[in-house]
Amino acid sequence: MPNGGHIAQTGIALAGLSALVACTPEAEPTRDVFQPEYLGVETRKLDEDIVSFLVRMKGARGNEDVAEYGKCAAAQYALIRGFGFARHVRTNVQEESGLWAADAVYTVSAALPEGLQTIDAEVVVADCQENGIPTV
Repeated sequence: MPNGGHIAQTGIALAGLSALVACTPEAEPTRDVFQPEYLGVETRKLDEDIVSFLVRMKGARGNEDVAEYGKCAAAQYALIRGFGFARHVRTNVQEESGLWAADAVYTVSAALPEGLQTIDAEVVVADCQENGIPTV
């Protein structure tokens, strides 16, 4: 019976080790941290109320991050010029070697424009500031 006792003790020791491992907190999975680098805005007035915003950035997760940067620039521009609203016309995004660029075109107006993609400039600027996105 000496071997039987040794096997029983080993089984108890392993059961205790399993319980200890089960109580150990698991390491959090590593996540990519979003660390954008905003590289500036170039504004081009296309007409009296139509403006193009050329934005560049690094570290974007995709087209939406770059488009949002353009939206923030458009909202701040509208406020600076005394307008309260803007309407998105189009945004073209391209990426090359980690450098993202967008050409975002907006109309600006004092009154809420018609269309589906309108923005209230004050609300958008506040949201951009809260999310750490530069406006101009």
